[in-house]
Amino acid sequence: MSWMGPREDAENAFKVRLSLRTALGDKAYAWDTNEEYLFKAMVAFSMRRVPNREGTEISHVLLCNVTQRVSFWFVVTDPSRNHTLPAVEVQSAIRLPLVAVSGGCSSLRMNRNRINNAFFLNDQTLEFLRIPATLAPPTDPSVPIWIIIFGVIFCIVIVATMLLILSGIRQHRRKNKGPSEMEDTEDKWENTVKIENGIPCDPLDMKGGHVNDAFVTEDERLTPL
Repeated sequence: MSWMGPREDAENAFKVRLSLRTALGDKAYAWDTNEEYLFKAMVAFSMRRVPNREGTEISHVLLCNVTQRVSFWFVVTDPSRNHTLPAVEVQSAIRLPLVAVSGGCSSLRMNRNRINNAFFLNDQTLEFLRIPATLAPPTDPSVPIWIIIFGVIFCIVIVATMLLILSGIRQHRRKNKGPSEMEDTEDKWENTVKIENGIPCDPLDMKGGHVNDAFVTEDERLTPL
């Protein structure tokens, strides 16, 4: 008995839904038999990385009920036993971690990400309805986070220190400027010479006082006996 093809109500069938227009807009491509072939190849690639499934071929991945929007169902078969592979096994294969080595550094990726990239889509625009979405692995920053935090704190401390120093210098200048201005005002007052009717007059001694002889009575001029 030969395998005739998948049914959408099959136990191990998965539904896939693509949103090409949403993802690519005016640059959306048409879904045709070539795209179907690529999808089968990517699923077969994922299955071949599972132990004891290294012999999976593109022909073992079957599609049915392909719509124009685009959606379809697929199963992975095992012709040697004439049955479909368990859904759990297919699910784990698509979500299987894939370690890529580049420039001596390894980065963790998922087979799901490889499938997405093949069609220029992501987990939201290429949906495996019974396979949970995988999050892309976080990218390592070129500069460690602790160095960034230390740099920010160090800059804050430097700015705060400079503000305190400038504030202290201003207060010190204000304190020194006040008494000097008062002394200059007193000196100017003492050194001011008044001119009345063209005759210079000595300034009034505000501190010790000054006696005007014109107002001294004759009795006061005489020395008492």
